[in-house]
Formats: sequence, structure tokens, C-alpha cells
Amino acid sequence: MSRDALIVGINRYQYLPDLKAPALDAEEIARRLEADGDFDTLHRLPERISQDDEKKSLISETNSVTRDELEQALKKLFRPTSQQAPITALFYFSGHGIPDEEGFDQGYLATSDTDPRRSRSGLSLKWLQWLLSESNVKQQIIWLDCCYSGSLLINVGAANPGYGESKDRCFIASSRDFEKSWEDLKSSYSVLTKALLDGLDPNHLPGRWIDTFYLVDYVSQALKGELQTPICTNFGEAIKLTRSWQVPEKSISQSHTDSGICPYKGLEFFDCNNEDPKYFFGRTTLTDQLLDKVRQFNFLAIIGASGSGKSSVLRAGLLHQIKIGQKILGSSQWTIRIMLPGEHPLQSLALTLLPEDKDHIAQAEHLGRVEKLIHQGSEGLRRLIQLANTPRWVLVIDQFEEIFTLCRDDNERRHFLECLLGALDKTDNKLCLIIAMRADFFKECLHQEYSGLARLVEQHLVTVKAMSHTEMKLAVTKPAQQVRLAVEEELVEQVLRDVKGAPGNLPLLQYTLTQLWHKRLDNCLKLKSYVSVGGISGALSKRATEIYKTLSAEEQATAKYIFLSLTQLGEGSEDTRRRIKKQDLITKWYPENLINKTIKILSDEKLLITNQSSPKTVQKDTIAVIEVVHEALIRHWPLLRQWVEENRSLLLYKRKIEITADEWLKSEKSGEYIFHKKPNF
Repeated sequence: MSRDALIVGINRYQYLPDLKAPALDAEEIARRLEADGDFDTLHRLPERISQDDEKKSLISETNSVTRDELEQALKKLFRPTSQQAPITALFYFSGHGIPDEEGFDQGYLATSDTDPRRSRSGLSLKWLQWLLSESNVKQQIIWLDCCYSGSLLINVGAANPGYGESKDRCFIASSRDFEKSWEDLKSSYSVLTKALLDGLDPNHLPGRWIDTFYLVDYVSQALKGELQTPICTNFGEAIKLTRSWQVPEKSISQSHTDSGICPYKGLEFFDCNNEDPKYFFGRTTLTDQLLDKVRQFNFLAIIGASGSGKSSVLRAGLLHQIKIGQKILGSSQWTIRIMLPGEHPLQSLALTLLPEDKDHIAQAEHLGRVEKLIHQGSEGLRRLIQLANTPRWVLVIDQFEEIFTLCRDDNERRHFLECLLGALDKTDNKLCLIIAMRADFFKECLHQEYSGLARLVEQHLVTVKAMSHTEMKLAVTKPAQQVRLAVEEELVEQVLRDVKGAPGNLPLLQYTLTQLWHKRLDNCLKLKSYVSVGGISGALSKRATEIYKTLSAEEQATAKYIFLSLTQLGEGSEDTRRRIKKQDLITKWYPENLINKTIKILSDEKLLITNQSSPKTVQKDTIAVIEVVHEALIRHWPLLRQWVEENRSLLLYKRKIEITADEWLKSEKSGEYIFHKKPNF
């Protein structure tokens, strides 16, 4: 399939003032794409043929382009009838733009015969949106350098007809729908085209492609502070634009060296930081589906089986794309806050809403005000959100099932949900609530009204399903390629066979791949190493047992006590993990030094996670909170399963005592420790 482009630069107008820059703009864009863009066909309008021996096609500075000519050229580019559609189609326009006073056609591209008194004599941006939605071209690139061109993206849903079509799109408009566009005072080009030409220069990334993601970033940064504000956005995957064709020798000589970076995450999720998204592959379609929901609605429920990758696609997929702002217009300016409900979700919410740039005293004062507002329910939260200095506040609740597994107070649970869901209806889309929850806890949402939670989840549900064969292969091989690591084809095929039909095995896959990275030979992951670690089904249990056996008898007893304490027994559902303050694990039978020593060993081996008590704290001394690294350990380590089953009745009894003690303390009864007998496990 080909890569085709239509480049238009109109200087001459019958009813509008003539221009000087568009023809030069368009010709320079055309030359850049011809020289470095690997385009098979490039059509210029208006066209002239050079008078020299080469008879080159050039943009004419004096010829005209009618609306019919432009419309037919666009149809030929995006909906060809007599030939196969190109894989990539690029449309660049420089000239006059006309606003749509009635708001129906969203503005117009002015051709040479456009009469501003009859605005519909121009080419409608609404029509252009329709053309793109009907096009079979997979990769669509639209660059408009004209006044009011941001109108094209007023209706983002129309501009991006849907993730289901698997199309990649890049839209760059020189100004917002109410703004004019200008020529650059320091060059002969228009402001946007100057930035485009600079951004397309392949010398910025020697030996690599300049793609649409890079270009959008470059243009957005280059035009900060200009009189016009460019509108730039991407949908789907990055599209290759230009590159230098000589790969530097340095890149070749280093292509097989070991980077020393493990691109896999073990049992941890891929997070929305600066590193993890570089190695997160296989979930592009799902990520685009989630982005589509966030574009259109203020609520999103991500639900999937334990181990299906909910947290990873939420964080390294959806939230990462929101943060970089390449796929949703202006999303890089949004505020994102992530919380886990824990035992007291209202308190967790208050801590999550604290400003990040305050000192401890200021945070303590602010926390008091926030807690008072949240106590008022949805109206208090509405006031907090509306006063926030951000275009949109994205509140993310990961492990949402904790409101059922860890929160013991039904009144607090109800207040928490009323506060959140009630505020959604009162904040005019400024608040966007995203929850991620295990699928087996959806029934808990149905048991009681909970402020319409079940209805919202059903209306805005996206299910995290098993990866396809192609997606799973990407998840295995692409991270390795990022760190110049080879993967035996036999290993890939064996891994894909072993994980097929098991949507909850992604943590086991990542853990196994991490073990293979430690055992890499000649900078390659090999099948014989996969067999030696026990494969997908055995790598985790084998390694966990090996670690346990290295402990002393005293440390083994402590490890068993810690793992059982961190297991939340399911009632009609699978057992889950629970978080505990480290200080709550310390008893006279398990003193602090023994707890600390054992936790360090298990944390160093990535079986436990030690975090702070909240995303931010108003105390100078943080509180360590311990949890099992993933529920896959609870489900797939036979030794831990054995401990849980042997002690299930005792654990249930102990939990009831803990709940009773908690209620006793809340009612201001005596705070002395009430569990005097050493647990027999």
C-alpha cells in the first residue's frame, strides 16, 4: 500500500485579499515530504510545471483552485474509486479560512472562488470530517494553516469516528475556531508552517523516524506564547513522517549490546511514570477505547478478572496518554489524582485532594478544610472541584473493590459513593471519575442502591478481556526490542501456547519474563531458560518457595504470619490482598526487628510491597504500609494456599476480633490490646 499526499497552497482569490505565504508554505512542505518522507505520490494544488529540463511539479503562486477541484482531489485521496486506498494519506492546506457564523459547517477552507458573503461556497470542515469518517485509509494526517481552522476539532467524536475502525489520525490546526492565523515575522512562512518545517527536520532524530507524536509535541512547544494557539491531537498509533536515511554507525555498533535494563514488571503493574510506558505493549486498541470514553463522558468503569492487566492499562495506557496530551485535545493540562479506597475511603479521598506543593503545616490546615467539605457530601466535593485551577480533574480509584473488602462501615461506604457520584452531576464535566475493579465484585454494586453506582457502571463499562495472539506477542517481544534484547522464536511460540485462554495470567507472564531476563544468555531470552524456571505455571511458585526455604526457622514462621495477615478472605469471591501498617504486625511474639528483617528480604525479592500510608501525608514521619505484590501470589503459590486453607476458620475469627476492637476504639472504650493469645499459625 502507498503513502500519498495532497499539498495545497492558495495565494490567488477572487473575492478575498490575495496572500503571499501559502504557495511558499505548501511548496516547502512538499519538498520536505519528497526528500525525507518516503511518499509514493504527492499531488500539488494549484500546480505549475517548471520550465527547466526536469519539468518538475511545483506549487503555483498565480494559479487558482476552485472548490470543486479541491473537493475532487480530497475524494481521490481519501476515497479513491479506481484504485486501492493508500495506507497513509496526508492533506496540507495553506490559505484563507472562513468562520461559520451559523455553526453548522464548523468553518470553511476558502478556495479561489469562495465568496465570503456566501460562506458555503467554501469547503466545509463538516464535510471534511464526514469524508475522513467514511475513508478506508488507515493513517490520516490533516494539517490546516488558515484562520479559524480549529473548528475542525469542535466535534472530536466526528473527527475520530471511533476506536473500532482501528484508524490512526493526526490533526494539526494553526489556530482555535475563533482565532486568526499569522505569517512569521522572522521568515517568509506562516507561523504554523514554520513550526511544521522545523519539526519535520529529520536531523532532530538521526536514524529514527519523525512521527506524528513527536511533531505534535514539537509544534505545541514551539508555538507557546504566539498570538495564535495551535490545536494538535493524535488518535491511535503514531504515523511515520520523515527520517534521515543514513543510520549513524553508533546506532549499529550498539544494537546488540546489553542495556542492563529489565523491560518487564514481574508482579507489579506498569505505572504512569516516565519509564514504564516505554515497555508497555499490546493494549493499544483497549487504551484507545478507554480514551474514547473519557472524551465523551465523565465516568468510566474498567472491569476485568484479577491478573487481566487492569491497573497497567489504566496507568501506563490511559493515564499516560492523558498526561502527554497526544490523543485527547488539551488533556496534558488536566489534573490527575490516583487513590486506593483502603479501610476508610473518605479519609483516602481527602488526602488525595490535598495540594502537592504545600508544606506539612499548610497541608494539615488544608486537610481540615477538605475533610469538612467532604463531610458535606457531593455539594462539598462540587465546591472543591469547581474552585480547582484546572480544566478537568481526573479522579482515579484503582482497586475499587476495596470499598467492599476493606471498608467495614457501610455508612462510610454510602457517604463516599454519594459524595463522588453526586458531584458528577454537579460539576459540568470538570470532574471525571475513573474506577478499576475486579469483575467478581461487580455483583456487590448491585446489592444496594449506592447512589446509582450499578447503573453508571453498566452504562460506562469497558471490560479488560484477554489479549489476542498478536497483542500477546507484542507484549513479549516489543519490550525486549526496546532494550536491544533478542527473544528466541521458539520461546515466543511456547509462551503464547501456555498463556492462551488464561486472561488472568498476565502477572505470571511478566514474572516469568523477568526471571528469564535474569537468566538471559548472549543477550537473548531462550527456551531452555524458560523450561528451567518452570514456565508460566511454575516460575512464581518455584521462586517463592526457594526464597522461603532460604529463611531461618524463625524467619519462616514470621513470613507465614505476614502473608496470612496480608490475605483478605473472600466471602463468595476469591481471596484478595489487604494492606496493613507495618506497626500493626509487631507483637511480643513477632518483635519489630524480626518483622523488619523478614519484610526486607521478601520486599527485595519482589514478593511484598512497602508503601507509604497515602499518596501524600500531612506528617513528617511517614507510616510504612505492607501488602502482597499481587493477588497472583495468593492464587498461585501452593504453600500460601495451604496455609490459608489450614487457618481459614482462625483467620475469620481473628478478623472479627479486629473489627470488634476497631469499633470499640471508635466508641471511646478502653484502648488496651484485647487479643492476648499467640495466633497458632
